[in-house]
Amino acid sequence: MTDLPNGHVVVVGSFNVDHVWALPVLPRPGETLAGTYHTGPGGKGFNQATAAARAGARTAFVCALGDDVGGQWARALASADGIDLRALRSDAPTGTAGIYVDADGRNSIVIGPGANAQLSPAFIDEHRAAIGAANVVLTQLETPVESAAAAFALARAAGALTLLNPAPADAVVSAQLWALSDAITPNETEFCAQLRRQTGTELDPDTLAALDDAQLHAHCRALLPHGSVIVTLGKSGCFVSHADGALRGDAQACYRVAAAAVRAVDTTGAGDAFNGALAASLARAGERPFGEHIAYANRYAGLSTERAGAAAAMPNDADLRARFPS
Repeated sequence: MTDLPNGHVVVVGSFNVDHVWALPVLPRPGETLAGTYHTGPGGKGFNQATAAARAGARTAFVCALGDDVGGQWARALASADGIDLRALRSDAPTGTAGIYVDADGRNSIVIGPGANAQLSPAFIDEHRAAIGAANVVLTQLETPVESAAAAFALARAAGALTLLNPAPADAVVSAQLWALSDAITPNETEFCAQLRRQTGTELDPDTLAALDDAQLHAHCRALLPHGSVIVTLGKSGCFVSHADGALRGDAQACYRVAAAAVRAVDTTGAGDAFNGALAASLARAGERPFGEHIAYANRYAGLSTERAGAAAAMPNDADLRARFPS
């Protein structure tokens, strides 16, 4: 493996083998339903790395894999997309996820971390040259938080932009990781969970999009005073909030971007599509206003929902530009 030149994306995170059931409605406690089954590659880290690569960035993926069929699959898929895979070999099985998707494309997910839980700061440090050479370093929290912080510390020291997707919602983010994050990208549920955990403020995820801009901006500033917060709001698009004096080329400290007009069949991985595409856009043309990168990521995520699956649903940059030519 060779070290990555400047302007590229490094994703630190998880790979899972997804087991997916499609059914009319999501199952309730104690209920047994019939559905159709398929399996595919996933994990927030791998989904995001795939999105970044297909969106046009040269991408490295730092992860942990079991020495099993799932790990072999991850290596083959990474190679097919030109992803520079840097994987710790674990005695634990490759991560898994059980996913239920209803007729409206909504989903419920259960994760079995497996090897993902063994991604260590020491292994992160072995790839300090790649991390330090990247323009954007992106991570999530399906792997240990101390490893995410280790990656961001290396990125910060080299001047790379650090992009944290604080997911899943039950993840506990350390004070160190918050401090090292230049921008965060929670969805409604993740935002409300982290806001409650960090500030004690209780908000309802189902009504978050209905808050006026000033209210939502104030909550974003309370959660991450020093950086940018991008809250993805599903059908309501997304909300962007910048710290004072750090507008990243935007004309306003806060604004909304409408969702792309798409025909969603499966929202699994849409947030990961947004994150990977945002990282790729920032890496490819970081000097442009931040809002342009958000618009690109928003369209990319929307297009990903028109296909079933997670990593497999990530579109190519050419597909996106053909679908949304303006």
